[in-house]
Amino acid sequence: MTLRIAYSPCPNDTFVFDAWAHGRVPGAPELEVTFADIDVTNGMAERGELDVLKVSYAVLPYVLDEYALLPCGGALGRGCGPLVLTREEDTDLNGKTVAVPSERSTAYLLFRLWAAETVPGGVGEVVVMPFHEIMPAVRDGKVDAGLVIHEARFTYQHYGLHCLADMGQHWESTTGLPIPLGAIIAKRSLGEATLKLLAESARASVRMAWDDPEASRPYVRAHAQEMDPAVADQHIGLYVNEFTADLGEDGYAAVRGLLTRAAAEGLVPPLSPDALSFA
Repeated sequence: MTLRIAYSPCPNDTFVFDAWAHGRVPGAPELEVTFADIDVTNGMAERGELDVLKVSYAVLPYVLDEYALLPCGGALGRGCGPLVLTREEDTDLNGKTVAVPSERSTAYLLFRLWAAETVPGGVGEVVVMPFHEIMPAVRDGKVDAGLVIHEARFTYQHYGLHCLADMGQHWESTTGLPIPLGAIIAKRSLGEATLKLLAESARASVRMAWDDPEASRPYVRAHAQEMDPAVADQHIGLYVNEFTADLGEDGYAAVRGLLTRAAAEGLVPPLSPDALSFA
């Protein structure tokens, strides 16, 4: 059985899926891998295009009829939230143009919740662009602010930018929960047995990467060629953690908390009681 999967070329995803993608996980289905930015994979999920996808948790309310949330392989954590960057410190975002990586992204959802409390007049135009283009756009004055994800939290100073706000810090301080960022989903039509096998395969791939980090380095480097290896290691250390191996009670509470709160604000459709059930 070969399954079609899409995830990003970012170090955390290539680290997590290296063993599985290269056939080193015993009994795991073969993978046909597509690399794509999160905005692209979110769209793929909404169109039901592939078997397995790495998507934003924010897109779940739109796709859970067709896809099941796997309890491992994704990205949650603490101290790893999206940042709002500006050229000048203490920039007032009222009516300003903000670049975001996706309007279906968890980053944007967290931003909307934060802005509802802290930008009373509301931001102006929201522009969607690939995340790697956002910092140059802010630096060059094409937009007033940028919502950034991934390794940008380690590199934004190189662009002469300032961190106006940390969406994760705001989320954690108001909820006490970890930050739900990226989810692994698989088509429910694959059947319960296959979904369980996929979860086991993802978990095994994560643990194999932890047991032998050097084995994944060629895959990580091949798809993060412009990234400093030290930054790639920081990226992996931040986004691949105990929640990647298993969502657990806190992980599920964080996901449900985010989506319930967002639904109450009218930002996403409400979840059904069993929407996050694995199978």
